[in-house]
Amino acid sequence: WPFLFYDKRGGGNFVRHKTMTDTPPPVTTPTSTAAPKSRTAYILLAVFLGAYGIHNFYAGDKKAGLIKVLVSLLTCFIGAIPMWIWAIVDAINVKKDVNGVDFN
Repeated sequence: WPFLFYDKRGGGNFVRHKTMTDTPPPVTTPTSTAAPKSRTAYILLAVFLGAYGIHNFYAGDKKAGLIKVLVSLLTCFIGAIPMWIWAIVDAINVKKDVNGVDFN
């Protein structure tokens, strides 16, 4: 039974589930030429402005940043509390920016 998965790296197409006999995908390195961003700045932005997704914009994740801004504004800032908790979890778990470049 072939399972289909959405592959963001392959141009956004649905691909067949890989079996054990398929060859593994080649290892790729980040192609970004941008300088690494500061992890300290990311954490400070997440703690103080995380309810509004500013740290996500800093890391290049526009979609998550926009979600946090809209939830906070459209709920008259009541939704800012769970967005801030989400930002603290991001600050703890996120080690790379959206391009795969490690924070320094």
